[in-house]
Amino acid sequence: MSAIDRRHLLKTSAGALLAGIATHDAQAQAAAPAPKEAPPEPVTRLVARYAATAPIEQIPPAVRKEATRTLLNWVGCAVGGARQEAPSRAVAALAPFSGPPQAGLFGRGERFDALNAALINGISSHVLDYDDTHLKTIIHPAGPVAAALTAFAEGRNIAGADFMNALTLGCEIECRIGNSVFPEHYAMGWHITGTTGMFGAAAAVGRLLKLDEERMTHAIGIAASQPTGLKVQFGSDTKSFHPGKAAQNGMLAALLAAQGFTASKVAIEGFDGWGKAASTRHNWDEVLRGLGTRYEIGLNTYKPFACGIVAHPAIDAAIQLREANQLKPEQIRSVALKVHPLVLNLMGKTEPGIGLEGKFSVYHAVAVALVTGRGGDQAFSDKAVQDPVVIALRKKVEAVVDTAIKADQVDMTITLADGRQLHQFIEHAVGSQLHPMSDKQLEDKFAGQAEDILPAAQSRRLMEICWNAWSLRDAGEILRAGALVKA
Repeated sequence: MSAIDRRHLLKTSAGALLAGIATHDAQAQAAAPAPKEAPPEPVTRLVARYAATAPIEQIPPAVRKEATRTLLNWVGCAVGGARQEAPSRAVAALAPFSGPPQAGLFGRGERFDALNAALINGISSHVLDYDDTHLKTIIHPAGPVAAALTAFAEGRNIAGADFMNALTLGCEIECRIGNSVFPEHYAMGWHITGTTGMFGAAAAVGRLLKLDEERMTHAIGIAASQPTGLKVQFGSDTKSFHPGKAAQNGMLAALLAAQGFTASKVAIEGFDGWGKAASTRHNWDEVLRGLGTRYEIGLNTYKPFACGIVAHPAIDAAIQLREANQLKPEQIRSVALKVHPLVLNLMGKTEPGIGLEGKFSVYHAVAVALVTGRGGDQAFSDKAVQDPVVIALRKKVEAVVDTAIKADQVDMTITLADGRQLHQFIEHAVGSQLHPMSDKQLEDKFAGQAEDILPAAQSRRLMEICWNAWSLRDAGEILRAGALVKA
């Protein structure tokens, strides 16, 4: 075939391909069913208006308190995860390419440009899987939003009330958008924290940048093109990359919009927009209804155990039975669990080999709780996952799905070597919305994570700063106080 013939063939093929795409798009638009109920206004625009204009004064005291608890819990997680391998690898990879040293890192001494600091602090805060959880969607709200805000706020003299208002608005937007597509979006394989977190981070940083409604709309639109996160990554470093990247992506979206960078004004709800691409179902009423009067951050929960939250009822039951009966591993013949369907979907690893995989194994979580009586970070270390005693007991754990079991419940029966059976039904696991962690429990969790990373006096001061975040003169103090490294 001559060169002329080849060029003709390529030209003809390309033309046919383009024609086919055009025909497909036209058919898709013609065949696309009309939405059951059109939103009263474009969702992207309405979310942007809320982010740009919602007054601080309208946030109720109880919601302010929960936002404070959210910040305290998140900062403790960021400090606690700071020396793990995932953030350390990120520091090593990015240090040669970082821009000006604008922001610190929790629990470390390095300084990075704000975008990379947001990424690394987001990784640190999630690597232990110990951070906050919005149970309706299993989003970890604070990770993307707080990682972006703390990095952005350093050196800018932003009032604590403005910072906390931005945190509240960002978490609200992130969770409401998540509500609109859950569970179908999650079932498709998306990690919803990374695929909605960039909306919250963009809105929060955009608020501190004082973006007007028009530019905030573009910020939300730019964020819509940057979803990050696949569930297949659970058990690897990349899971913690998701909230960090969402923080970085959201901040980038706000910074671009501040300079006039444009995006579709219907990027969330439009044809071929985020909603259509990311889920088989989307209910925009979940985003719009009660916006500014009902707060999703008020439903936030905090983990007492450092693993996937759907395994918490089983850990709770195991620890209660262990303590009540002074159980020893050799006494146990079998452990039978009736669990919510999400447990095996998210925590079904039967043979975890490393600590990160153990965080997604209900079998390991129950076994290590029965052996050690604990469910904190050390229960999900490589050492704990590879402990022969834990492995032997793990093989005796069986779990079956029972659709009557709710997400914060479990039904556990332990059969002993002598034939006796011990039974425990958890109605509401510790840390759930109906059995929340107290302020004292959050402080103890914070102190335990900061131990061996920050000096005790610094840890207490950082905790106090978080509790008083709404009244801070400069919110940059949060990261400065947490970034100091023990000598």
